[in-house]
Amino acid sequence: MTQPPHDEPTASSPEELREQVEETRAELGETVEALAAKTDVKARAQEKAAEVKEQAAAKASELKEQAALKAGELKAKAADLAHQAQDRLPDPVKDKAAQAAGQARATAAQAGQLWQEKAPEPAREKAARGAQLARDNRKVLLAAAGAVVVWLACRRRKG
Repeated sequence: MTQPPHDEPTASSPEELREQVEETRAELGETVEALAAKTDVKARAQEKAAEVKEQAAAKASELKEQAALKAGELKAKAADLAHQAQDRLPDPVKDKAAQAAGQARATAAQAGQLWQEKAPEPAREKAARGAQLARDNRKVLLAAAGAVVVWLACRRRKG
């Protein structure tokens, strides 16, 4: 410390010397703070964990949106295929399916009456909720039934 640095001029007065000392202290303080921040492993790990968590949340949100879009596309495609399958059914198969549906309704009505007479109240309430759900999703159920009929018809032809 006896020799001043070569790149800085020497102070000509004690005040200039004090200013240079204060400036050097401030620079040294900033350097020490930067080194301390780099060596604070816990804080750096927490920062990294927060960053990774944020990236994961963004990726999860993106994947969720993609899955919702894909599900919508697949649902539309399945409905289209079900309609195509129903359109291709021969009239005798459609008639047979309608006949079977009518018989099933009659049998279901008889079973429903028996159910109303014999079943306990909580079971009847759950059954009523299930029936309402089926009524709300009638198109999907009809499309699925049509697909089953097509599958059975194809299987019968092969067999």
